[in-house]
Amino acid sequence: MPVAGRKQAPTAIEKETATVTSTLSGREWQLPGMWNRMFEPRVLSTYTATGFAALAALPGGESLEYCYGCGKCVPVCPVDVVGEYGPRKLHRKVQTGVDLFSADDLWLCTTCANCLRVCPKQVNLVEVMPAAREVAVGAGHVPRELQDVFEKSFRYGNALGENPRRRHAWTRGAGVPVRVLPNDPSPVDVLFYVEDYWSFHPRGQEAAQAFVRLLTLAGVDFAILGPEEKTLGDSQRLAGERGLFEVLMEDVVATLAKYDFARIVTPDPHGLNALRKEYPKRGHTYETLHYTQLLAPLVDRLPLTVPLDAKVTFHDPCYLGRHNGEYEAPRTLLRAIPGLELVEMGRCRENGYCCGGGGGGMWLDSFTGNHTSERLSERRVREAAATGADILAVCCPYEVSRFSDAAKSTGNEHLQVLDIAELLDRATGGATGTSEQPSRAAGGGAAGSPGPASSIERANEDGA
Repeated sequence: MPVAGRKQAPTAIEKETATVTSTLSGREWQLPGMWNRMFEPRVLSTYTATGFAALAALPGGESLEYCYGCGKCVPVCPVDVVGEYGPRKLHRKVQTGVDLFSADDLWLCTTCANCLRVCPKQVNLVEVMPAAREVAVGAGHVPRELQDVFEKSFRYGNALGENPRRRHAWTRGAGVPVRVLPNDPSPVDVLFYVEDYWSFHPRGQEAAQAFVRLLTLAGVDFAILGPEEKTLGDSQRLAGERGLFEVLMEDVVATLAKYDFARIVTPDPHGLNALRKEYPKRGHTYETLHYTQLLAPLVDRLPLTVPLDAKVTFHDPCYLGRHNGEYEAPRTLLRAIPGLELVEMGRCRENGYCCGGGGGGMWLDSFTGNHTSERLSERRVREAAATGADILAVCCPYEVSRFSDAAKSTGNEHLQVLDIAELLDRATGGATGTSEQPSRAAGGGAAGSPGPASSIERANEDGA
């Protein structure tokens, strides 16, 4: 208080103990004098800044030091929900001497960007983690299963280690002609960049077949690269293999330069992110759409005549939503399906929960299992089941297999996991995952056969 015109510091009268009574409950607590001393200023004198200095020396690594401990990131971090994580906690660990470059914590972040959404200091783990992981990869500190994916991606051009000649084998069961540009290099409007999981994973192939049937019904002029396609590499980059990403990008760009197309469409939000944000940084710009963004304006062309009569909830992919701002196109497609009732989960849109597959997490389930109480995909399936939904709809190639496995492991087998392309295909009377559906585009041939004398389909068969 002011004394003789000057402010005087208050005199602290400290008691050995004090009794505090709650004004609400009337309960009393005995507090020792040491409790009061907890509020005295304390200096962090036993720690050094070497950890922050090492990160700050990396392009994109400096922002972790911006943290001032507000803690807003922790409750929105999907890993913290099932474990102990969050940028504030990482900041504290580095502050107290943990070497992030060799710590398991380095590999738990899925780069979902929900922490960045709420951070007032713009601590950006989407930049920090790939930068730190690149150092760790160079030093050989990398989980074994991730190293295996890097080797497969380099050798085969895909994360699954599949023969690239079989990239378009899925077209045999599509029931419609699918032009493969190496066989017919004439100009095309839409280049369908299939990516790895729709090309090779059995459930992904069913979604790819459904999608090309929808493109045919909508009258879209499209083609694929077939055996010349390689992964766009964004997940490998986020997992710390920037050199591999740049090698893959050079091959992709050289392939794309051979063909004349107006735009690229991909089902993979991670591939979308690469083409929209990373390739342009290196001088390669393409008009790129997620498949839901292509179909949403064309949905009126689709004969959606078969009611599904199901309650559906939708999972927002992190790299389609928070990273690239698209929330409406998938919902537009779902609402167009007759009989479908769309119900939202509590965490959706900007605050959508992560499936756990981003930032290399797709290949680290066994690793992260040692640090979490359950997989992120299992947590998300529980949230989906709690809505009373019959179907969990997705639009990212990683998610059908992740959530299908999680539905089984959590005892929610009643919850079907289907891609939006599959749902639309069913609403048109399509035959997702079967070989009995007549070919609408080819005029009656069985979906698993070439149908009429189509040179395109024969080329597909020969090349696959």
